[in-house]
Amino acid sequence: MNNEKRHMGMRTLNAVSNTTIHILLVIISIIWIIPFFCIVMQSFRVESTHMVSYVIPHTWGLDNYKNLFAEGSFYPKWYLNTFIIAIFVAVLQTLIVLCMSYTLSRFRFKIRTKLMRFMLILGMFPGMLTLIILYNVLKDLGLTEANSVPGLILVYVASSGMGYYVSKGFFDTIPKSLDEAARVDGATRAQVLYKIIMPLAKPIVIYTILTAFMAPWGDYVFAQYVAHLVPDGYNVAVGLNSWLSLDQIANNYTKFCAGGVLVALPVGILFMCLQKYYVEGVTGGAVKG
Repeated sequence: MNNEKRHMGMRTLNAVSNTTIHILLVIISIIWIIPFFCIVMQSFRVESTHMVSYVIPHTWGLDNYKNLFAEGSFYPKWYLNTFIIAIFVAVLQTLIVLCMSYTLSRFRFKIRTKLMRFMLILGMFPGMLTLIILYNVLKDLGLTEANSVPGLILVYVASSGMGYYVSKGFFDTIPKSLDEAARVDGATRAQVLYKIIMPLAKPIVIYTILTAFMAPWGDYVFAQYVAHLVPDGYNVAVGLNSWLSLDQIANNYTKFCAGGVLVALPVGILFMCLQKYYVEGVTGGAVKG
């Protein structure tokens, strides 16, 4: 009898706890969604272009989205710059990170541990410390202002190998016996990686691609520093921010909201479609290596 009461009490406690957690998560989700909802609503407002005190538009339309691609608008150029940077960085950074992670996971050499510690310590320093020297280097190479796109790609990809942590942890979970069996059958190291390990590491590959794509997609600080007030070299974050200046916000606020919605769409769709693999990559890589 006492055991039954104890079990009922535990079930009641668990039910109350789960209900409380779900209510809290719903409240947090609503708070998180409200700003995005407001931006979407404002992007369809056509009765005025400046900031207003209400959320729901009085007059609906697609004028703001049409104005983004009207003649003389820099937005298509900014969007294209951002897309080019994100695609190149996603591809190159993924290749470098996966190769580095596989090497550190499977090979044993003298400076392996010291190299991992060195990259870990180096990664603790904020990137802001290198802004001035990086800008001067890119300027000497002619990769600033209007030519900032290749310069940004170079900077984003240059230190990719230091982001090996999660991928290496995932590779550590794949049995090394598979490598050994493939090597016995005559496969090279490259064939083992691309034909044996990569199909099993699909979650971490997708995770690496997503993180590599999202980082330059929303970067503002370094992109603004390199472009240096030349609109042709802006990415979309820097370009949209320029519309919030005191002399432009009155005429461009609703267009800014529409541009923000279009910026969020690709990443949002990618994340929703690949969320399963993203979570598997994070959890699978969270092991001690």
